[in-house]
Amino acid sequence: MPTFIADVRDRQGKNKKEKVVADTLFKARQSLTQQGFAVRNIKKTQDFDLGSLSLEDLSAKLTSVKVKDKAIFSRQFAAMVNAGVAMVRALQILADQTSNPKLKKSLQEISTEVQQGTNLSDAMRKHPESFDTLYVSMVQAGETGGVLDEVLNRLAKFLEDIARLQNQIKGAMAYPVTVGILAVVVFLAMTIFLIPVFAGIFKDLGAELPALTKFMMWLSDILRSWRAIIPVIALIVGGFLYRQYYKTPVGRLTMDKVFLKLPLLGDLNEKSAVARFCRTFGTLTRSGVPILNSLEIVRDTSGNQVIANAIDSSRREVQQGGMLSLALQKEQVFPPLAIQMMSIGEETGELDSMLMKVADFYEDEVEQAVKALTSILEPLMMVVLGAMVAVILLSMYLPMFSIFDKLG
Repeated sequence: MPTFIADVRDRQGKNKKEKVVADTLFKARQSLTQQGFAVRNIKKTQDFDLGSLSLEDLSAKLTSVKVKDKAIFSRQFAAMVNAGVAMVRALQILADQTSNPKLKKSLQEISTEVQQGTNLSDAMRKHPESFDTLYVSMVQAGETGGVLDEVLNRLAKFLEDIARLQNQIKGAMAYPVTVGILAVVVFLAMTIFLIPVFAGIFKDLGAELPALTKFMMWLSDILRSWRAIIPVIALIVGGFLYRQYYKTPVGRLTMDKVFLKLPLLGDLNEKSAVARFCRTFGTLTRSGVPILNSLEIVRDTSGNQVIANAIDSSRREVQQGGMLSLALQKEQVFPPLAIQMMSIGEETGELDSMLMKVADFYEDEVEQAVKALTSILEPLMMVVLGAMVAVILLSMYLPMFSIFDKLG
């Protein structure tokens, strides 16, 4: 019988790992849920022989399902369901035409299970690597309410908005990152290959070398020797230690607090988290998912432990009859504007509509913040690149003055 490892949250709200033995992934998840755990992620542990895998299986293991892939699938699936195409046939058609190997394999297995009488949401729940808890919960709500095509359209719109925001951030950061990489490459190339040529000339002429030139020659010697791997090893070890620390509850909470307080980036992280919370929560409640379940899903998909803790505390207060806006206000994590608009939504009975408006507003704020950050980083990176080149040129040309004095 296979063994599964799951990331779960217990009744006290603590994250932990649990191991369970079961016939299928669905039964493993069901067993953990019956024990009172909220399952965040679960996967099968198995040793496999790479040579025994087919090319299709290997491709499915090495790829991941992106937000754009799920958005396209949702839009096409909704159109087919709305047009009256049988669900099994629609899944088979979409599986044949998708270019993502992992999604293709998941859809093929889901189609088989649906054909055998399994609910679509239950079949999708067995493939968390393709369809997360949020997606499955919305599909389940659509099945229960008989509005699956409408829910799938909302899912497609939701995923398209997320993909658009991600693309905006990636596109805005592409130029500064490219210039930064170029600056490092130019600096290393000139230090490793150009400095030694001039060092030989200066040595033959017996020139008096200034401190900057001596430092650059020393740095060039290090970069051309085995000692150059020391900083690389230090970076790898530092990255590994950081990842291990971040996996601990204390480390994750500490670092996520730092991320929200960083100059320039902290404000961007906060606005992104608010936009994600409002968009996800609004989409779930509008699709008929119960508010407590929606808060639980949003908590697990928040991406920041500080915000996840605030949502979890608010969920417990809502469970006891409190108002969501007041509960979030006590946590002092969300901006006052977002809290006030949520409060108005609760008072008017249109919380989902108000959440969507808040999400639209903060997504625009994120876009503007990214543009502002880029406008700062672009000239800054050019200055850094110029400074690196200038340091190398100065280190090469300063000794020339003492040489010219001797010649004179």
